Amino acid sequence: MRQKLKELEKKIGYKFQRFDLLCQAMRHSSYANEKHMEKNECNERLEFLGDAVLELVSSEFLFFENKKMPEGELTSIVCEPSLAFCARELNLGSYLLLGKGEENTGGRYRESLTSDALEALIGAIYLDGGFASAKEFIHRFVLNDLEHKKLFFDSKTILQEIVQGNFNEPIEYTLLKEEGPDHNKSFFISVSIGNEVYGNGKGRTKKAAEQEAAYQAILELHKRKLK
Repeated sequence: MRQKLKELEKKIGYKFQRFDLLCQAMRHSSYANEKHMEKNECNERLEFLGDAVLELVSSEFLFFENKKMPEGELTSIVCEPSLAFCARELNLGSYLLLGKGEENTGGRYRESLTSDALEALIGAIYLDGGFASAKEFIHRFVLNDLEHKKLFFDSKTILQEIVQGNFNEPIEYTLLKEEGPDHNKSFFISVSIGNEVYGNGKGRTKKAAEQEAAYQAILELHKRKLK
């Protein structure tokens, strides 16, 4: 596993002085319980710390990026879906240390676990290299390309707004098929506007597949508009 985590270090461009912090950041409570480790040896405390660091860095970013926006509208978009999107880009799930039960029920791909692990990683970097290192990581992997992230994790809402403003037909999501055992299913969904299919999506939940389908539909509508 050490070699695998060395690969993660290279991917994020940060070398830990205390490698044990990186190990802890990737250690889910199910693994710690299975190995009879102390409760504080899993990643939950690092996740708590990383969440606070992330909130400060993202709030500062929004403050300076939106200089005329009133306080009530300065709401961070760094929520679980956007963090899960960032974790997916890093393939963070593949580096998690999970208990057998969590592993067998698809925990490696569960958004709540991967987003928590990303916050734990931020907490570990903060403890190892200080605020500047954590801030650099957040700007590089979380706050980059915000519009694309927002489009992806809020695609169903955005597609609904586009269709309401430009079409008279309704949106319909259709489940095409399901694959895999109950604990590790994949759902395939298409989205139609009227009678025409505009996008297809695959996900480990119906909701995730619908978001992917909506995202593809938005890209297709944008492409047609440019022609």
